[in-house]
Formats: sequence, structure tokens, C-alpha cells
Amino acid sequence: MKQFMFLFKGGDDVWDAKSPEEQGKHMEEWQQWIGEMAQQEKFVGAERLYPQGNTIHPGTIKITDRPLSEAKELVGGYVTVTSNSLEEATEMAKGCPGLQWETSVEVREVWPVKA
Repeated sequence: MKQFMFLFKGGDDVWDAKSPEEQGKHMEEWQQWIGEMAQQEKFVGAERLYPQGNTIHPGTIKITDRPLSEAKELVGGYVTVTSNSLEEATEMAKGCPGLQWETSVEVREVWPVKA
């Protein structure tokens, strides 16, 4: 099995426009989606990320206090799963509830570290 990471970008504007009840229901959908992957023993881990951060640029070691200028491009969190292929992982990602709220999902294979 290989590991894949789902990187979530955008959706914050939609989230902010929703009521606390709608946000709660949406979070339940996320928990259900992740729970289904966990039951299949394909879920590895997940974290949500704060929007604040720094980016260190090469060369002069310039640091900027915001990773990207537009929130829709900012990685807001990730899920790591196991899968046999990129195609299978992509099918899993298609169930992401964030897609309903203008969140895009980038699916990337994790490059294993060889000891």
C-alpha cells in the first residue's frame, strides 16, 4: 500500500457565510467521510491548519508572513490515507464534503523516505 495526502484548499468564504448549525452539520459529514475510510483501514491521519504562517524563500532568505495572497489557494488542512494507486485515492477524495463548499482537493502520493 502507498500513502496519499489530500490537500484541501479554499472554502473559507463559504464556511464563514454559514450558520453555526450548518457548520456543525458539515463537520458531521466530514467525520462520517473520514470514519468510512477508517473502517476500511485506509485512514492514516488528518489535521486542519491555521491560515497564519510564514514562507521562507530561497536565496536571500526572505520571509513573508502569509503563504499565499488568496485564501482560495491556501492549504487549510490535509488527510493522509493508504491506497493501492493514485486512481483509487482520487476516487476516495471525490467523497470529500468540502467539495460542496468550494474546497478543492489535491491528491498527491507521499514519497517514502528510505532508511
